[in-house]
Amino acid sequence: MSRSHEFAHGVRDTLPMILGAIPFGIIFGTLAGGAGFTAWETLGMSLLVYAGSAQFIAITLVGGGAGLAVVLLTTLVVNLRHALYSATLQPFVRHLPTRWRMPLAFWLTDETFAVVQQRYAEPDRVAHKHWYFLGSCLAMYGNWLLCTLVGVAFGQVVPNLAAWGLDFAMLATFIGIVVPMLRNRPQVAAALAAAGVALVFQGLPYKLGLMVAALSGIAVGVALERRGAAALLGEGA
Repeated sequence: MSRSHEFAHGVRDTLPMILGAIPFGIIFGTLAGGAGFTAWETLGMSLLVYAGSAQFIAITLVGGGAGLAVVLLTTLVVNLRHALYSATLQPFVRHLPTRWRMPLAFWLTDETFAVVQQRYAEPDRVAHKHWYFLGSCLAMYGNWLLCTLVGVAFGQVVPNLAAWGLDFAMLATFIGIVVPMLRNRPQVAAALAAAGVALVFQGLPYKLGLMVAALSGIAVGVALERRGAAALLGEGA
């Protein structure tokens, strides 16, 4: 498959994720204006930060008067999951030059990871899968910038847009990302444990409940994986 075909397929396969992200981006643009950010500051954040959940948390903390250190630490904690995404994709992109790996790393999101990791898991030996990666990245990035712009514009003429419940689309998108990836007992148990812990600790400040939930899910998954491996070794002995 040619580079252009891989790129086009990356865009095509990302379209369902874009539909879920559209309300999310619009709401961000609206809330940022309400938190005191100018239109240029809001667009600049989407352009240079490009991390939906971290951007929402940042504008909330800034609007509440939090210091720079708190904002940076909190957004770092929320985005630590991207280290896991990068570790998963690293074997497939480590041969690429820096001019490829750096922008792909910047553009990597939950939605793009969900699409791209499935493409890399396919057994064909196509040499241009990074163009598929690029297509997905640019589709999501362009959508996020456009929706931020729409949110900034609509926020000035449509009051209280965030109360319309549009963020449900993003929740549905994340469910659609996670559920197909749960293929065995440890993965299901890890997801359930993380969900339960997130509910219990949702009141922790600076979104630390998310980190506790993530660590709990990892611990449960690793424990069950090790137990399964030990059981196989015992049967083979």
